[in-house]
Amino acid sequence: MSSLFTPLTLRDVTFRNRLWVAPMCQYSVERQDGVPTDWHLVHLGAFATGGAGLVVTEATAVSPGGRISPEDTGIWSDEQRDAWARIAAFIRAQGAVAGIQLAHAGRKASTWRPWASERGTVAAADGGWEPVAPSAIAFDGYATPRALETGEVATVVGDFVAAAERAVAAGFQLLEIHAAHGYLIHEFLSPLSNKRTDEYGGSLENRAKLVLDIVRAVRAAVGDSVALLVRFSATDWADEGWDVDQTATVAEWARAAGADLFDISSGGLVGGVQIPLAPGYQVAFAELVGDVAGAPVSAVGLITGAHQAEDIIASGKADAVMMAREMLRDPHFPLRAAAQLGVELDYYPPQYARAKFAVS
Repeated sequence: MSSLFTPLTLRDVTFRNRLWVAPMCQYSVERQDGVPTDWHLVHLGAFATGGAGLVVTEATAVSPGGRISPEDTGIWSDEQRDAWARIAAFIRAQGAVAGIQLAHAGRKASTWRPWASERGTVAAADGGWEPVAPSAIAFDGYATPRALETGEVATVVGDFVAAAERAVAAGFQLLEIHAAHGYLIHEFLSPLSNKRTDEYGGSLENRAKLVLDIVRAVRAAVGDSVALLVRFSATDWADEGWDVDQTATVAEWARAAGADLFDISSGGLVGGVQIPLAPGYQVAFAELVGDVAGAPVSAVGLITGAHQAEDIIASGKADAVMMAREMLRDPHFPLRAAAQLGVELDYYPPQYARAKFAVS
């Protein structure tokens, strides 16, 4: 028996295995209108045919100003919803769960995509916009953001709710709130980027107010059947910053507010930090958060092998593993992993049967 290929159920959603595709930005919208294209259909669809239990979209902006780059996808319009519907339907048709990550980039918005010759913030003349944040503190090398007024923060909550409703209408079975990697919600959580003196700043309870308001409002809007995840960065890897103990506490609160599982990553808030990269280097964070919050967790980060992933699940350190770069290298990695673990799948695509993976 393989723990990795044992189904998992969250609310009304059952995943055929615990090997999941992490959100990965593609920066590939053609008209800079947030509408996903055939690239996104083929990119995400390949993971579904490749046997993944869950396929999550890239960070999908809840408002135009929430995009990381002008080429990012969004779900603030009905046109975007309808384009996503085709993609979600294909993912589901292959037996995978269709998930979408809802995001706001905050002070890291309006930036050039990675392969552009320029770096930093995209100017308005080049299609960019003014980024916003909890406080007027810039990310390294980026423009100084405008601090959100207290009343504007409630608008952000409304944007997440509207995006969640469109996502469910598009056929997504799982929603993930992006509260990691130095984007807006993480910026509110960390004392390094949040210097506010209103109800959203200061104490841990105040800094967590935005994410908890979003979780509660989204759960109320989408009902009880949809699976709701939150992605946290467990630590800023910086002195006096956000850390794993705070993450675990807020995850416990978010669990009570309606979240079902926590996707635990790390970093992204500040540059110049030393991260001890090693295989599975974030797994211990996921295990701690799951223990404190009393909730399922997924682990991510330099998980690249079938036996490594199997051990993480079998040992109880996490309930699922998220893979990113390894999935880019081999979108059919789950099929290969099953062969390596001696698991016979009943969802191996018949179109690919003649090339069925052998143990290697």
